Amino acid sequence: MNRETIGRRVLIVEDEGLLAMRLEEMLVDLGHEVVAVAGRMEQAEELVAEAGIDLAILDVNLNGQLTYPLASALESRGIPFIFATGYGSAFLPASFRKIPVLEKPYQQSAL
Repeated sequence: MNRETIGRRVLIVEDEGLLAMRLEEMLVDLGHEVVAVAGRMEQAEELVAEAGIDLAILDVNLNGQLTYPLASALESRGIPFIFATGYGSAFLPASFRKIPVLEKPYQQSAL
């Protein structure tokens, strides 16, 4: 089976438990595997460094900490990612404005 026809291994970085659960459900419904859900920066840093993932979805603001260092780490590893925010891409630094943004509240059609 080709990797294109099977789901992606996804890391969710989201500090709102209900939003993370809903996002996980949507991804599974779309045929993807959620490898882990991280709600804290330290946990997310470990998973970004070690987890075998194909894609990450990063809440921009994780308990008051911006996730741009995680984004940079993913870029350096060649792992694509999506930012999740309720504020749109206008609030992202210029270096990250090319990254897709998933608007909150999450909609399956947007995934």
